[in-house]
Amino acid sequence: MVKISNIYYMLAYAFRSLNVGNISQMGGEEFDNLHELFAGIIINGMRKQLKQGLPRYYTGKCEELGDLRGKINFQSSVRGMTMIRHRLVCEFDEFTEDTPGNRLIKHAITHLLQTHDVSPARKHFLKFLRTSLSNVSDMGYNKIPQQRTGGAEYIMLVNICRFLLDGMLMNTNGGCKIREWLADEAMSSLYEHFILEYFRRHHSYLNARSARIDWDMAVVPVYMPEMKSDVYLTYKGRTLIIDAKFYSRAMAEYFGKKKFHSHNLYQIFTYVKNADKAKDGSVSGMLLYAKTDEDITPDCDSVIGGNGICIKTLDLSQDFSGIRTQLEKVAKVLV
Repeated sequence: MVKISNIYYMLAYAFRSLNVGNISQMGGEEFDNLHELFAGIIINGMRKQLKQGLPRYYTGKCEELGDLRGKINFQSSVRGMTMIRHRLVCEFDEFTEDTPGNRLIKHAITHLLQTHDVSPARKHFLKFLRTSLSNVSDMGYNKIPQQRTGGAEYIMLVNICRFLLDGMLMNTNGGCKIREWLADEAMSSLYEHFILEYFRRHHSYLNARSARIDWDMAVVPVYMPEMKSDVYLTYKGRTLIIDAKFYSRAMAEYFGKKKFHSHNLYQIFTYVKNADKAKDGSVSGMLLYAKTDEDITPDCDSVIGGNGICIKTLDLSQDFSGIRTQLEKVAKVLV
């Protein structure tokens, strides 16, 4: 099981927000569940946003008005016979807080208020925050692209609310309810981004990136699948390709016997052999599983076809200092 406070660190790295004001000061807090964690992040983030004012944008509107504003929509005015009422349909831009990002924040707050495991103290703050968003529409959740404007703190706040709703909402009889835990797809994506951003931040010399790997073929058929690594590290002519895996079970079982996941091994081996264009063994690969509560924990170093292939685990249930120590050992593989 992942320690709840470590989800915070993973979010902070994944959204590149370790240096962001009040939000970045939560790492030492303990949380009983994920809903408490997200409530704490939203409360801390919104405190400063309300002091400096929520971002506003110009939004196009079309309304029937008694006073002329913007430009007249003659077709709609004639069709609605608004002139009889001494009114016109006008199209205009309004500088408003009712933006997609603010609606997303309000939607996340609304759902957290409906959960049973957010503490009364935090719910009190969430109710105040929801009231402060009275100028923002109550709308159903619509997925929006990642926020990229509005300042670093606001960007992180909106994107974390987006991540919360994408990963924790499930449909129930036509409505939506927040899950007790993040969906596997959301956790897997968060795990991959966390590892990549950790190396980007602390080991810039490794040139960490999520790189596409070309097939080692003279002519590549159009139907060949794309190969894209989770983490691609390079240092002084050597390369380490990391495939991050977040599974409920790190080991597969065949006829009662524990085995490594064959498709994961085939995948990392294919990545390594095609990336090693010089055929000199300078490219190695690593399967980095999130540790589970299984009795057997994958830990294997081997050489296959002249290239190093290893299988390791990252224990997300320990204090973050322990996670950092494990990732530092991974960084030393190339140094």
